[in-house]
Amino acid sequence: MNRPTGSLYLVPNALDLGTEGAAAPLDAVLPLGVLRTAARLEHWIAENAKSTRAFLKRVDAVVPLGKALQAISIVELPRPRKGGGRPSTSNGAALLEPAVSGADIGLLSEAGLPAVADPGSAIVQAAHDLGVPVVALPGASSVLLALAASGLNGQSFSFVGYLPVDAAARSARIRELEALSRRASQTQLMIETPYRNAALLAALLESLQSGTRLSVSCGLTVPGGFTRSDAVAAWRQRPSALPHDIPAVFSLLAG
Repeated sequence: MNRPTGSLYLVPNALDLGTEGAAAPLDAVLPLGVLRTAARLEHWIAENAKSTRAFLKRVDAVVPLGKALQAISIVELPRPRKGGGRPSTSNGAALLEPAVSGADIGLLSEAGLPAVADPGSAIVQAAHDLGVPVVALPGASSVLLALAASGLNGQSFSFVGYLPVDAAARSARIRELEALSRRASQTQLMIETPYRNAALLAALLESLQSGTRLSVSCGLTVPGGFTRSDAVAAWRQRPSALPHDIPAVFSLLAG
């Protein structure tokens, strides 16, 4: 008789990584059913083991864990290849062995939905290749929340990740994205490491045309978080300061 296969659960995390002092209770941002599923899982694949333990402590405050935290297995995702991209699926079978043996596994990113603007898609692919059922649980995605709050085109959009750090290359990329947005009437969304929020905003305001719409969502789901969506000309006339320690999503739509 074939042994039953466990499932890979894509468990959403809160979006308040690095803002614990202002964090909302976990049950205010994640459904209770998600927390109940997370509380019973004894095997995890995670972007970061330390932040996963912190997440499980927050889960335990709402729904008691089914097993002591010290006894829960947490293995970290392999780091992406140098130069970008996602981790290889070559060791996916080893990471998913508990599921192949019949146990459910949780996949967790440091923030938001696993495999959406976060690592993990290679493990999801490996699960499909191994015949392990994949169950996506509901939770917040910073990219989709920012798009919804922007008022920009939600029917056609593209998430482009990080822009180049080099100033000249970054400006060229911004102009390229603006031209693409104009041709396709498509919203372009991007992120940046929080300490470079101000630098990216300055580059966008310098490189974009005055009529282009620019939206910034900062601290999504965190008390005090905000979204400002305005023409570049208005941003230049009334600048907004961005914190250096809170994640933000930037969106543009050229007319």
